Amino acid sequence: MIAALAPGESCILNPLESEDARSARNVYNAFGAQITEEPEMWRIVGTNGRPQAPDNIVDTGNSGTTMRMALGSAALIPKGLTVLTGDDQVRRRPGGPLAQALNALGAQVQSTRGNGCPPWVVGGMLRGGETEMEAVTSQYVSSLLLNAPLAEGDTRLHVPLLNEKPYVVMTLDWLKNQGIAVQYSDDLSEYHIPGGQQYLPVNRPIPGDFSSATFFLAAGALPGNRVACAGLDMNDSQGDKAVVGFIKEMGAVLRCEKDEVTVAAKKLRGCEFDLNATPDALPMMAALACLAEGTTRLVNVPQARLKETDRIRVMRMELEKLGAAIEELEDGMIIQGGVLHEGVVDGHGDHRIIMALATAATAATGPVTIRGTEAVTVTYPEFFRHLQALGGSLSGSGIEAS
Repeated sequence: MIAALAPGESCILNPLESEDARSARNVYNAFGAQITEEPEMWRIVGTNGRPQAPDNIVDTGNSGTTMRMALGSAALIPKGLTVLTGDDQVRRRPGGPLAQALNALGAQVQSTRGNGCPPWVVGGMLRGGETEMEAVTSQYVSSLLLNAPLAEGDTRLHVPLLNEKPYVVMTLDWLKNQGIAVQYSDDLSEYHIPGGQQYLPVNRPIPGDFSSATFFLAAGALPGNRVACAGLDMNDSQGDKAVVGFIKEMGAVLRCEKDEVTVAAKKLRGCEFDLNATPDALPMMAALACLAEGTTRLVNVPQARLKETDRIRVMRMELEKLGAAIEELEDGMIIQGGVLHEGVVDGHGDHRIIMALATAATAATGPVTIRGTEAVTVTYPEFFRHLQALGGSLSGSGIEAS
């Protein structure tokens, strides 16, 4: 997105080869950027802050992040309308507060079904002004922070509710690196975004992803295991690096070196974790808690119900099929540790649900069949190959894991 809105040519090194990444590529290509895939690199010729109206409906696939970012970028197009849609899951994911904020700043955004969800019809121009927005997801704030600097005037944003704060910190970090100035309060509730700015081109590698590494960090904490995850920088601004601390608190033995985190198995114990800042960790932490001694509480993460699936409900349902004892809360889960047995579960088309169930299945007392595993390609196409390389026993298109 940043490269597509910058002038000149950008080179993104070590890009993630996934459906989500290609969804972003397809959207910003439709907005006029020239994006070429080369070995270990994407080359992008940007629009210099002047995206163009697409020739056709723009489909963000399963990428809710791309949908929210593109909603703001479409509001920068001076003439014409943009229609943004996605798959079934994305069309159920809300964006009303972001749309209202964009409208208050000069854009014209409307939900075609009037329900605050995609498909969206978007017209410009985003001009700046003042608005207030409750951000049940940090993606609303990130979309405005990334697009408002290219508006004509200044933007003042008030955010009385903000979930997932570390993702906003990560966005601010990228803005600073790419030449964009933003003033903000210490609690991230107030922002002043000067208009008329310009991005610098992007020329940097993409850092290792702690959200995806969560599954293998957790695998290292299972009995008899020792797993080293390379390419992780504990000084990076990603909020999901907090998972390293979660696993350590549960009793695992960790060693953090310059670009590698090693987790060794030890007896795990139940703990209480506030996951508001790290909602993507809920599926794996729920599965790991089933294999710990005692009670684990995962709390203050109501937005987990608004992801690709209602992850609180779905994880309870599927883990119970394997013998777990779970109480579902409005904003989380209470999990009694023990063992997981063999069974048949469903991934519900949610990549993080599938990966969490597959990782837990390697420690179950019998084989676990997971239906609908193809959704892992959304963010981690190599997941099952890597799980198998660590000794996981996989078979069939199901998948059966042990």
